[in-house]
Parts: sequence; structure tokens; C-alpha cells
Amino acid sequence: MMIFSNIKINLYKIYSMYIRFIILLFLFFPSFVFSFENIKIQIDDFSINKYEITIKEFKEFAKETNFITEAERTGGGYEWGAGWEKRQNWNYKTPYGVEPKSEYEPVAHVTYFEAQKYCAFKQGRLPSFDEWKRAAYFENGIEYEYPSGNKPLDMNTQDLLGIDKHEDVTKLKAGLNSLVAMGGNVWEWIDDINGDSSLTAGGSWWYGSSKTKASSAQYKPSNFYAIYVGFRCVFDN
Repeated sequence: MMIFSNIKINLYKIYSMYIRFIILLFLFFPSFVFSFENIKIQIDDFSINKYEITIKEFKEFAKETNFITEAERTGGGYEWGAGWEKRQNWNYKTPYGVEPKSEYEPVAHVTYFEAQKYCAFKQGRLPSFDEWKRAAYFENGIEYEYPSGNKPLDMNTQDLLGIDKHEDVTKLKAGLNSLVAMGGNVWEWIDDINGDSSLTAGGSWWYGSSKTKASSAQYKPSNFYAIYVGFRCVFDN
């Protein structure tokens, strides 16, 4: 009996050490524990990124291509205050002027043209408005009012989550077609140009959930970059 008791004690010690090791590994080397992949979700004759493009993904692109954004060149990006106000050192690496809590936050402070270049590098492109709507509001042949369904639910908007900033995409719940943050979090660039402006859709954390409807899509200058705007890519099959 003593032998079996010793075995149980030793197994318990090994198990406890293993749990402590996993916790320490997660704290100091989270990338070993969590492997992020921005998978492509099939929608009709195209596929679309599950998540908005993240800071981490854009950083990897910029490193491989020696890419510098306009926000970096000009010293900062924009936020709405008394009109559009330029914030020093706000760019995709430091969206609020400091290191982000997570590199899985959506990339912001990129223009329509910069988003276009990223998607092309990934052998994709920005979605047309028709494609974006099919992904955001249609599931199994049924059209819904919001990217979350018939009701606005679980989206990062002021009246729902009220986080008051954009959020790590892996912490947000999926909506229609298993897509995350098609509504709220950040506006997304759409491949629809009207003169010097390009369409954005989905609303952002700064607005209420009514802005996540298709009818609330709005044009912004194509060379505009701000804390509220990001993107995701689509891919032809």
C-alpha cells in the first residue's frame, strides 16, 4: 500500500509541475500556447478573412516588403476631436501612441491604397460592397439586418460592449458565417471608389450598433488614415 501511495504522491507532484509550467509558458511565451491563423471563410464564389487584418499580420507584411505607411511618414494618425486631429506617434504599430496590449488588435491608420497593397501581397484583394454584404448579412440564403443576425448582439459598439476602443479580434464573438467583427470594432475599406473617396462598411467601436447596417456604409477619402478604420481581404476561388 505504501508503494501505491508514493506513486500517487509522485504523480500529483508531476501533474502540479506540469500545470505550473504551462502557466509560465503562457505568461512569458504566449505565442507557443496560442497560434493565430486568420483563416479564409468560404462565401459563394469567394472567401474572406475570418478576422479583420491584425497588427501582427500587417507588421509581418511591412517587414517583408520594407513598407512604411503614410501615418509613419507624417508622424501620426487621426482621431476625431474638434474636427480631425492628428495624434503624434499614432500609427499601426502604436495605434493609440503606445504599444498595444495585443498585436491581435485590428490594424488601423492605413489608407485604402495601403490596405489594397497588403491584400495584393497576400494574393487577395479588398472586397466589393456586394461581396462584403453577402458575407456580413446573408447566411444560408437568408438576409439579416445586422452582421450578428436579426438583432444587434455582441458587437464592439458603444451601445453593446462599450469598450470605447477597438478590441483584440480573438476576444470578440463570431456573427453570421462565423465571421468576427463584420460589425463594430473598426470600419473596413471596401473596393468601391467614388472620385477621391472609397467606401467603408461595418461601423466602429466609436458608434452605436445602428452603424453596422449595410445602409450606414460611408465614403471616406481614399488617402485617409485614422484610428477607426481597418480592413480584411477576399480571395477568388
